[in-house]
Amino acid sequence: MIRTVIFLIFTAIIFSSGWATAFADPAQEIDIKEIVDKVDRILRSDTSVSKMEMSIETPNWKRTLTMDMWTEGLDKTLIRVLGPAKDRGVATLRTGTEMWNFFPKINKVMKVPPSMMMSSWMGSDFTNDDLVKESSMTRDYDYRLIENPDTEHYYVELTPKADIPIVWGKIVITARKSDYIPIREEFYDEDGTKMRVMELKEIKPMGGRTVPTVIELIPLNKKNRKTTIRYLEAEFDAPLDKDVFTLR
Repeated sequence: MIRTVIFLIFTAIIFSSGWATAFADPAQEIDIKEIVDKVDRILRSDTSVSKMEMSIETPNWKRTLTMDMWTEGLDKTLIRVLGPAKDRGVATLRTGTEMWNFFPKINKVMKVPPSMMMSSWMGSDFTNDDLVKESSMTRDYDYRLIENPDTEHYYVELTPKADIPIVWGKIVITARKSDYIPIREEFYDEDGTKMRVMELKEIKPMGGRTVPTVIELIPLNKKNRKTTIRYLEAEFDAPLDKDVFTLR
């Protein structure tokens, strides 16, 4: 789901040495790439089906959306709003590098241009890119381990590659050493200013895997705003109809 929204494949991969050893030994570099790739796929697997609740809090109003989501790898996502009634049926589809929104009130499908990928989705603090994940950590970023006295967590810094048009100057990810599950992401602009923080919470079994079931996003440049996504149900590697990710 979401960086989040993210989307981790949790598999029984055991690394005999930690991240620090892997960074020091070029022969272990592939292990690091695999770990970062799993952070990139938080709550994703080959396929997934989930139901989630998104709460948006601002200084002036608060509302909650309920949604269904289907994913296939990192390239296909369908999100369909179930409620409230005024938003029911609104849908977002992404296949490859293309994205569309469907608005049932006007019965119209509108293609989202690349310039709108960083725009807010449904009035939340998540952007279109956050929800459908256009960028990829392993493909679009260089990464390194940050030294830290914390004995329970790893800190990984991601910086976009020179030829990749990504809005963030860097992203710092905190992951548990015990199982590599990410618990926090910090997003910085090109000047090094921290712009937002994403917390991944309530880690517990769901759909046969142990995953963060709550994602909380706080924009630091907007006072008293917060968006929280809570996963209510999730099924991984479920067979999907071939027509799920089509404009129909």
